[in-house]
Amino acid sequence: MDQPAEGETAAYIAFEEFRDGLPLGRFRVIVNPALAQRFVAQRANATPVAIALIGFGIASALAGHPVAGALLVAAGVLFRRAIKWQAPKILLYLASRQSATYYDATTNGVMEARRV
Repeated sequence: MDQPAEGETAAYIAFEEFRDGLPLGRFRVIVNPALAQRFVAQRANATPVAIALIGFGIASALAGHPVAGALLVAAGVLFRRAIKWQAPKILLYLASRQSATYYDATTNGVMEARRV
């Protein structure tokens, strides 16, 4: 198959073709993990959700429910960490289902799809 030479980019693959061909193994997907973490965190609104969970946890602890508060704080921290750890998998899931996410990820260098 014709692979791009060094310095060239791969041919753009339309979302519909990507969505239909990915389960059949027609594409090799390359995800930049460092960029994927920030991209997925932004798409999932991870920071505002984590801040809300931590805030409610602190409020619960101050209101006399320390166990519930600690659980909410832990959930907020773990939510953010889970997004970072699983970012490439989450990105692939979102990109295979949402055309806007696929377009943004491929045009910003977060993800690249190549024909096998």
